[in-house]
This record gives sequence, C-alpha cells and structure tokens, in this order.
Amino acid sequence: MIAIDWGSSSLRAWRLDANGAIVDTRRADLGALGHGAATPALLADALQGWDDTELLLCGMVGARGGWSEAPYLPCPATPAALAQALQEIPTRHTVLEGRRVRVVPGVCDGADAVPDVMRGEETQIVGLLRRQPDATLACLPGTHSKWVSLEAGAIAAVRTAMTGESYALYRQHSMLARSMPPARDQDAFDGEAFAAGVRRSGEPGGLLQHLFGLRTLGLFDRLAPAQAPSYLSGLLIGHEVRARMPLPAPVHLIGSPALGARYRRAFDLLGIDSVPHDEDLAASGLYQLSR
Repeated sequence: MIAIDWGSSSLRAWRLDANGAIVDTRRADLGALGHGAATPALLADALQGWDDTELLLCGMVGARGGWSEAPYLPCPATPAALAQALQEIPTRHTVLEGRRVRVVPGVCDGADAVPDVMRGEETQIVGLLRRQPDATLACLPGTHSKWVSLEAGAIAAVRTAMTGESYALYRQHSMLARSMPPARDQDAFDGEAFAAGVRRSGEPGGLLQHLFGLRTLGLFDRLAPAQAPSYLSGLLIGHEVRARMPLPAPVHLIGSPALGARYRRAFDLLGIDSVPHDEDLAASGLYQLSR
C-alpha cells in the first residue's frame, strides 16, 4: 500500500510492504488545498512509478478546501473508530481509476466552549499507540503544535498552540524582525540564547511584555542580532510548554529532528522527561488503520 500524509504545505508518501515496513519514501513541496479537479493528477504525478492500488491519505487533503472533506471524529477517538470512519474517494474517470483511495477523518475535541481539532496528527498518534500502548501525553511540534492527551488507548483531548506560525510572523513581519538578521530557511541555533528565552518565559509579565523585551535587549546590546531568533524561539516554546504544566512523564515528542531537538532542550531546562519519535509514525499509523 501507499501511505500519504498530505498537509497544507507538503506531501509525504511511504510505500509499505505487506507487513507495514517502509520500502520507499517520497516528499514533495505540494500543499493539499485549493487544487479541485486537478488533485488526482497531482497525486498521480507525485506517486509516478509506484503501482500499488491501495492508497490511504491523512492531513489537510481531507479538510474543507482539500480533495474530499472527511468529517471530524469526536473525542474520545480510538484507532478502531478512526478505521471505521475512513472515507472512500471515488476515482472513476480519473488518472487514479482502478485504485482504492481513502482518507482518514480529523479529530475534534469539543469538551470546552471553544473546540479544538487536528488533521494528520491522529495517524501519528495511532502509530505511537502501536509502539507505546501506555502513552498518556504526546506533543507534536509544528506550525500549529498539538498536545494530545491519551486515555485507555484513545485520543481523549486535543490542545493546539500556534507557536510555529507565531515564530514566523514575529521573525519576518514584526518590529522585532528589525533586530535580527534577514530570515533564512533555517536560522542558526544558539543554545545559550534559546535557554535565556525559555527562562524568561517563566518570569512575571506575560508573553506580550516578554516579546517587547527582545527589542530592548537588542537596544542595550544585551542580545546580539544573531542570537535574537533563538531567543524568540525559546521564549515562544517556553510559554507553550509552561501553559501545559504540570505534565505527566514522559511526554512523547513526535516530529522533525530539528524542531524536536528544540523542544527536548526546553523540556530538559524545565525538568520534564521526554521520549522522541520520528515523523514516520504516520506511516505506521496509516498501515494500522488500513487493516
């Protein structure tokens, strides 16, 4: 089968054997939203040369504005319930004719007055539960970081923090950006400045005051321009993590190695045990849901 995590900015695909082992992987800088009738052709082009007939997709491809909207499944959501709610997409009269294509629903937490949701991360959680059935909390850093509480093998609650998007906005489009070098794809990491940001997040004043402090530290030459991006990252991640404390141990950290390393550093500074997992958990989760 082919397992696909198709988000708002990129597509990741894994070719799996009959036992769920990864045979090959692909990645494309292709967002899932806004393609309409062209979506099947774009997907077929991304998978060119892979002739497997079973495709299972997750992520924003199943959102409103994606290929085919798959309704949210309410919490608590078990892997079995997600598997039963897979939505099949008709492929007649398209370049994907003859293939079975299904989409995983997102998960909705409506316990509070303001609901929370996730799409795509639920498959990584399924993969985590396959590996760690006793897990109780997972953190999935990203543009919109997800904190997922687990109870009795089910997704019990979802909380989202717009940390990655906030970093990008402040880093590139705010007054604070004037205190930093031009933005690059990946800013050089300064561990000392990052730790200072994490520590500052625990002091009085709140996030908005702390953000302005990044400017004043630069004005008085107490923070070098090259250090400012790492300080900003530590400040935002520190506030995100502190908002969730106290935390059960360990926190299962799922995501890219570079971003995951920053969260692990923040966890270490705050005395929180964590266990890292790679993004390929999505492939494991999609395989399990397809059975």
